[in-house]
Amino acid sequence: MKRKEFIQKAGLLAAGGVAAPYILPGGRLFARSNTPLADHVVLVMFAGGVRQQEAVLQRYLDDSQGVNSAGNIMYNLLEGAVPVSKIAYGTTAAGGTAGGQPIPRLLSQTLQKQGTLFREMRAQSAGHYVGLNTLITGNPGTAQGLKARPNFPTIFEYLRKHAGYQASDCWFIGNTIGNSTPLLNSSEHESYGLQYGGNFFAAPLTFGSAGKDVLSNAKPYSDEELAPMYAMKNFLDQNFGLNPEQFLSVRNNPEERTRIKEWMRDVYIRLANGQIPFPPVNGGGDSFNIGMAAEVLRAFKPKVLVVNMSAVDGCHSNFTGYLQSLHRADHATGWLWDQIQRNIPEMSGKTMLIVAPECGRNLKPNPIQDENDWYAYDHSDPNALRVWGLMAGPNVPQDLVVGSETSPSGRLTDIVPTIAHALGIKDEVMNAGLLDPLARSLFDRI
Repeated sequence: MKRKEFIQKAGLLAAGGVAAPYILPGGRLFARSNTPLADHVVLVMFAGGVRQQEAVLQRYLDDSQGVNSAGNIMYNLLEGAVPVSKIAYGTTAAGGTAGGQPIPRLLSQTLQKQGTLFREMRAQSAGHYVGLNTLITGNPGTAQGLKARPNFPTIFEYLRKHAGYQASDCWFIGNTIGNSTPLLNSSEHESYGLQYGGNFFAAPLTFGSAGKDVLSNAKPYSDEELAPMYAMKNFLDQNFGLNPEQFLSVRNNPEERTRIKEWMRDVYIRLANGQIPFPPVNGGGDSFNIGMAAEVLRAFKPKVLVVNMSAVDGCHSNFTGYLQSLHRADHATGWLWDQIQRNIPEMSGKTMLIVAPECGRNLKPNPIQDENDWYAYDHSDPNALRVWGLMAGPNVPQDLVVGSETSPSGRLTDIVPTIAHALGIKDEVMNAGLLDPLARSLFDRI
């Protein structure tokens, strides 16, 4: 869809959006303030601190190591010619050297061609946690410490409260249980909270060796069987002097809980038999996380799914590894989009994909050199606030580039109102007054 078509269609949707009725899962008639632009949204938190120069600027080694070699190493996402020298961003060739084999392109048409690229956006912090918090809540929450739930509502809470979605419609697939990652599925806000939270699991842990030992043979219990177990748990919690509020959990209904348990058991069986597809080139934890995100999409067809990657954070000490992780993250994201379009018919053509890193990287390197004598990069200066975003799917203008270095367009706090816009509750979210005051839907920035 070109820009003119989008503006015309968006105007028609806005004109008719006030009276669109929906029956919520509880049976209540609900009129959303906006007509949805998509049936599903997938947000990929891309990779763990991506330097603008190696991403959308496609400078490869030119701008970082003083080596005359530029090019695009993210060619599933972005248009642009690949580097022709100093190829260190690929995978290890059989019997060869690391980086000798760039990953073949998966998508016949880049996501940039299929959608809209926000070439220059701004992060609200150079840190990982504030960046993730910003992507999930639409508010930087810069005064917030680690190991605490966000102070402001997450996109999961907005959707469950204002659109009436069930818990199994909202998923956050994390790649770790470190720091505050498991707490990003809901907030501490008094008007929202965990009762409106989304389901969370850290795929490498839940479906790794530790999770397998504990969960793979777990029995799905009935409500009658669970009641005395919960009574015992509450008794023990009280005897340890703990606040019962600390033990609240996401409110899946009994049918959802049973369905999730049965799905998990099925996943363990299929993992053991090698029956679960993953991105063709293994990228470790990130690729596993993306593969398990695809399994959730296949099983539950959620309204919103957020999946996190972080391997490029190795840039702190190894620039070569950073390039390889960035290249694999592009591969994994392209694979996930291809899975949605080709192997999940209920979501094909109905799903909006949004991709954005949580922060950038510094302009100048730190003193650490890797095996190629290339310098590493941290994230603490104004260059680390330079980020990009990309979206594709229904009602997204195609082959459109927005923003430039001299005229950036968009903030990471725009992601939440964009998802809300796509799923028909933009007015409710904006009117709640809990977003960054400068946040807007990216559709409104086009």
